[in-house]
Amino acid sequence: MTTTSTSTASTLEPLNGYSPYIRALLSAVLLTLAMPGITGWWPLLFIALIPLFSALGRLSIQQSLFTGLLCGLLYYTSLLYWIIAVLKRYGGFHPALAAAALFALAFYMTVYFSLFCVLANHMLAQSASRGKSVALLLLIAPTLWIGLDFLRGILFTGIPWMDLGYALYRQPLLIQAADLGGHHLISFAVILVNALLFWLADRIHAFFSSASAGSDYHFAPPVIVFLLLVCLGGYSTVRYQQISSDTAATDTAIISVVQGNIEQHLKWSPHHKEKTVDQYLSLSAHAFQEEDKPALLVWPETALPFYPAREPLMDKIRDFIQAHDVLLLTGSPYFIVTPQEQTPVSYYNSALLLDHSGRVYSRYNKQHLVPFGEYVPLRTYLWFIKPLVEIVGDFTPGDSFKPLVAENIKAGVLICFESIFPDIARQETTEGANLLVNLTNDAWYGESSAPYHSWAMTVFRAVENRRGLVRAANTGISGFVSPTGEILQETALFKALATNAKMPLLSHHTLFTCGGYRFAILCLTLIPTLLYFSARKKRKE
Repeated sequence: MTTTSTSTASTLEPLNGYSPYIRALLSAVLLTLAMPGITGWWPLLFIALIPLFSALGRLSIQQSLFTGLLCGLLYYTSLLYWIIAVLKRYGGFHPALAAAALFALAFYMTVYFSLFCVLANHMLAQSASRGKSVALLLLIAPTLWIGLDFLRGILFTGIPWMDLGYALYRQPLLIQAADLGGHHLISFAVILVNALLFWLADRIHAFFSSASAGSDYHFAPPVIVFLLLVCLGGYSTVRYQQISSDTAATDTAIISVVQGNIEQHLKWSPHHKEKTVDQYLSLSAHAFQEEDKPALLVWPETALPFYPAREPLMDKIRDFIQAHDVLLLTGSPYFIVTPQEQTPVSYYNSALLLDHSGRVYSRYNKQHLVPFGEYVPLRTYLWFIKPLVEIVGDFTPGDSFKPLVAENIKAGVLICFESIFPDIARQETTEGANLLVNLTNDAWYGESSAPYHSWAMTVFRAVENRRGLVRAANTGISGFVSPTGEILQETALFKALATNAKMPLLSHHTLFTCGGYRFAILCLTLIPTLLYFSARKKRKE
């Protein structure tokens, strides 16, 4: 292999053979091991990208594209492997077709990964020396990554599944800055740490391998990055203590979460619906045997497997509510008849709030529906694909962020995977929610990593908006999260139970709630600027 000097006047040493691809595969493996559900070795998150970074800046366009494809495909297929079982069991897909669907989704998400590699490699290659290239990585890598993450989270309804920062969901002291710039800021910091450690390793290697390396250090960028990380760490420590104090002094409400553990293949069976109701009522009764009686019962998404308006079993539920003088928030399908419109009946995936008499007096309709799960996009052309939800007709999206008011509780409701879209919880907080409630049914994920992923992403909504968060899942994971992001309680998968917690009801707004959600947008808009200045710098050199 022909190489050149590493002095400031030289070009970067190229990588030939299989070296960049081996490094890409190593990064994919480290990222996979860092994510919850399989191993959850979160410290690996801070070194996982170093092998990939070590290849960038020295590749051709084709090499950088293939490096990104290789890393992204391995990572995303290992992250989303559970899709095959879901499509086979509940979608009726042939195993080969289910595997093809997984590959297609992983490939789509990998497009952003590859775009990162191509753009980063192009910008770093404009530097005349390895030292400058590595220092420039500290600015380029996090900005590019977060900007592309944001784009992936909004295009084609968005797939923001398990962005890097989410792997830290069990480390509240490391995620407090999410109330400044959301989970994207935490991912930004993770990438900064990877880039800084790579810079340090590269400079140590250069110092011992080249007599001229001392002139190629470029200390300013790493020093700035180090100070930024120190500031974020200091902020997190102080903010954690402050929010803990605020939480201890605020109003509270005792809430009970009921995890029914109804098997998915039985959930919509007409012959099983009475057993389902009896199961929830029996578990709910246990909640009142504890010393602190709940003011609000929370049942999961579509805990009622029928339309309440025309179901005799609602009498049982009303009798229970009246006997225990409690409010009930439950998931349920719902329909509205509007004969004056072209579509006379609209179906919703809803959260219903029942008052002390058992009457439905408030309702939230799910807004962000699951493609191919709750509706079929381009139904005219994809007529052969049926929704996974076993209800007649597609759901209609809701359009209101207003919280459901239950005495002193103002619940901002997130149904199913709405909890992975930060802006929904943010807008509900802006509308006055003092508590976030996630109703979900993760039964079709089985004993996979997906329920842990979903739980991890949900935890961040509490920190970003400084709201207590309650989660009721049919088969788990259910739980309670404090405004600091601490997991107060969480249930095991596939266990039927009811559990109570005293939840704080904070009302002030965070920087993220007011405008910090634009941090990722800023990163995206900076990408053309970075491309322009890197090209301009190359021309000057």
